[in-house]
Amino acid sequence: MASDAVKRFVCLCRYLQDPCHVAKFQQLCGVQGTFTKKTNESEAKLTVNGACAAQCQEDGAADGDKTQGLTGQRLRTRLNDGNVKQDECSGDLNKDTMSTSNRTNDAGSDVASEKSFKETVKPLRKNSLTGDVGQEFIIENKFIFYLFTIGTELGNEMFFIVFFPFLMWNADPYVSRSLIVVWAWVLFLGQSTKDLVRWRRPASPPVVKVEVFYNTEYSMPSTHAMTGTALPFSMFMLTYSRWEYPFIFGLSVALSWSLLVCVSRIYMGMHSVLEVITGFLYSILILAVLQPMLYDIDTFYLSHSYAPLVIFLTHIGFSLVAFSLDSWSTSRGDTAQALATAAGTALASRLNRQLGLQPDPSEEALPLTLPLIEGALFARSIMRLLVGVAVLLAVRATMKIVAIPLACRLFGVPSDDVRKARQHPQVELSYRFFVYGPVGYCCVSLVPLFFGYLGLS
Repeated sequence: MASDAVKRFVCLCRYLQDPCHVAKFQQLCGVQGTFTKKTNESEAKLTVNGACAAQCQEDGAADGDKTQGLTGQRLRTRLNDGNVKQDECSGDLNKDTMSTSNRTNDAGSDVASEKSFKETVKPLRKNSLTGDVGQEFIIENKFIFYLFTIGTELGNEMFFIVFFPFLMWNADPYVSRSLIVVWAWVLFLGQSTKDLVRWRRPASPPVVKVEVFYNTEYSMPSTHAMTGTALPFSMFMLTYSRWEYPFIFGLSVALSWSLLVCVSRIYMGMHSVLEVITGFLYSILILAVLQPMLYDIDTFYLSHSYAPLVIFLTHIGFSLVAFSLDSWSTSRGDTAQALATAAGTALASRLNRQLGLQPDPSEEALPLTLPLIEGALFARSIMRLLVGVAVLLAVRATMKIVAIPLACRLFGVPSDDVRKARQHPQVELSYRFFVYGPVGYCCVSLVPLFFGYLGLS
């Protein structure tokens, strides 16, 4: 009984890992690839993104035949008998393509009007490791394309540079500090798990790579899905006890945010359905452990005499752990970036506490009420955001200019080729802490002082 349940669970996982589901969802959303015809020999080879048809084997037999691991991307395995034909994926996709191209004719509409909605585009950003710009693809629905582009940006660097400071400067510093802790540790655990599991991205073809920036990273679990789930739900749980607003409103925002980010990763061709679901569940598990500890962590950072030493050692130490798990890739840098930001934020928050700057609301003042959005308040908040983010971007740009040559000189690494130099772990780790530690520190400590000088406090 238990053995059958395990086999069916494995079959379900393979089914959800099938890249054909990603390709079909993309077609449903109006994304079409511009793949060139390949020979059978080239189709059978492993690529950076994994393998397709040649990796499929029969499974689920009672005699326990060996199957290949889930590290390569497979074709769909049926739940009832575990068998699949190699040409099923391409056949289904061809049928879907024919159905998509003929649906306007079936409805009696003009073919020319359908073509007017098509646009050939390339990925918005090139691959961060290889510099690959990606392959052209066709979009038929601009609204869905821009919606999911926004969704995937909710897990990228520029969003965090705007989101955390906005909360820090305009809403609730405690909530912002706590969310940065959640973000750093969720990203560390997610990226480290990727480097331990080492699954490849969904195979292309059949999947269309709408995004290629993270394409050379491993993909299990989806860290976009993890941060896109952990942040909104953690913010909901933190703010509901501190601010007065309807429960259903906060829950709806958290669910919508999480759903948008998770589905966007499938649309972008970066993750399978299984990887997104795993990322969602993994982040919920981490939150169940971390959320009750956030107040104690914040109190320790702000008041304990050994806090600066603990902050420095833990964030540097876990960054070193992340860098030791596998060969260099951008995931290590992203992990160090989050930990460096969290360290800088924690140290600056402690300084603010000692100097009496930007104090948290007293316990008697809780719960806080949402203020009416008046013209003056709105303008002041926008000005703080624009000026503050401009300062942070200037600090980041300045430190980037200084950090790489400094790190290369410290460790005796040639600095002629920046991309090659950053593939040395000690250079990349130093670079991330030199850049994003000061950014986090300035966000919490120096920028609020600048607001006071400008009369924006």
